[in-house]
Amino acid sequence: MKKSIQIILEIVKKEFYQIRQDRRMMITSFVAPVMQVFLLGYAATTDIRHGTMVVCDMDRTATSREFIEQFTNSEYFDLKYQVKGPNDVNEYIEKSKAAVALIIPVNFGNDIAARRTAQVQMIMDGSDGNMANILLGYANQIVGQYARTVVIENSLMKRPPPGGRVLPEPRVWFNPDLTSTDYMVPGVVAFVLMIITMTMTSLGIVREKEVGTLEQLLVTPIKPYELIIGKLIPFVIIGFIDVMVVLGVAHYWFEVPLRGHLLTLWFLSGLFILTTLGLGLFISTIAKTQQQAMLIAQFFFFMPFIYLSGFTFPISNMPKIIQFITYLIPLRYFLEIVRGLFLKGSGLAELWPQAVALFVIGVSVLTLSVWRFKSRLG
Repeated sequence: MKKSIQIILEIVKKEFYQIRQDRRMMITSFVAPVMQVFLLGYAATTDIRHGTMVVCDMDRTATSREFIEQFTNSEYFDLKYQVKGPNDVNEYIEKSKAAVALIIPVNFGNDIAARRTAQVQMIMDGSDGNMANILLGYANQIVGQYARTVVIENSLMKRPPPGGRVLPEPRVWFNPDLTSTDYMVPGVVAFVLMIITMTMTSLGIVREKEVGTLEQLLVTPIKPYELIIGKLIPFVIIGFIDVMVVLGVAHYWFEVPLRGHLLTLWFLSGLFILTTLGLGLFISTIAKTQQQAMLIAQFFFFMPFIYLSGFTFPISNMPKIIQFITYLIPLRYFLEIVRGLFLKGSGLAELWPQAVALFVIGVSVLTLSVWRFKSRLG
């Protein structure tokens, strides 16, 4: 047993030495995660700011100008163009000069003053459906807030509106400002961790095949399990270092609150790393070159995981058969874990189903990969 531990430690030292000597591996291990978190942290957001707006104000009263200011005073809309007639807005929408057109009819101010229903028209450029839906949601919020302000002003003037009114007061938990960065960045952390650990493991072992050192190890008295453990331990350590690095960037740079316990995140990250290392080991048994390993990882693991894990698209919107397939994606469970810890402060009491699923998938994948790796060695 003592001899096996010494052999494993020597293999670990050899792996770290090779990583230190390989500049590309060093960059992949420690620089790439930070760059990916920064790039994806800024790019992977659904928040829309400064939507270009064209306005047709046919009322031209103080009330209509006040209503327009509700839009321009927000960070969601920028008033770039003003036209005289409703038909004039068509050119700006058709040529994508403006994403939103606001048309205020005549007598808008009189209707507000007389406590009548006042209507306005909004035209959205729906070529980008996601952006149009988001901007429409912002516009509805602004109009709703303006309507509540009018009701309150009428009440203070002792001119209550006719009939009863229901004024909702929404409360948003866990992400009060509805900032998509707080939701997406934890997902980026999980995604980057998956890419680094899986890529490092597969490339590290395949590189041994290319240079011929793996065959040299096979003729030594080293046992297969000693070789496997010795090769995986360095990537486990690097994985945990990357966890701390990307978490630091997420928390201190992007200011995403970490409401859960750090030790819980470490423990559950270990379960996820167990899975990604197993997948990386499995890829190394298929690929003969590092280029093949990268292509296999990208097309058969990274892309399906991105699309089916809930990272980019809500799982609830997928067809039932696809939703069933997502239960086989380990990234799905880790995304729920990371977002629950960051945003909700969840603990093991709430996250144990995801933890159990990760453990089962991780043990299964790693066992299959080790068996295949040993058979390839034989």
